[in-house]
Amino acid sequence: MEKYKCQICGYIYDPEEGDPDANIEPGTSFSDLPDDYVCPLCAAGKDDFFSLD
Repeated sequence: MEKYKCQICGYIYDPEEGDPDANIEPGTSFSDLPDDYVCPLCAAGKDDFFSLD
């Protein structure tokens, strides 16, 4: 699964880890994140992420 990086702060969403603080289970692909998902570091929206692959 592809990793995605926040272009605002550099946070990397790794689907193998998920986002436990947002109750996102490991194994959740970026495309399956809710539309209102925000970066856990800077609160940027999904539109501010880009694929690293």
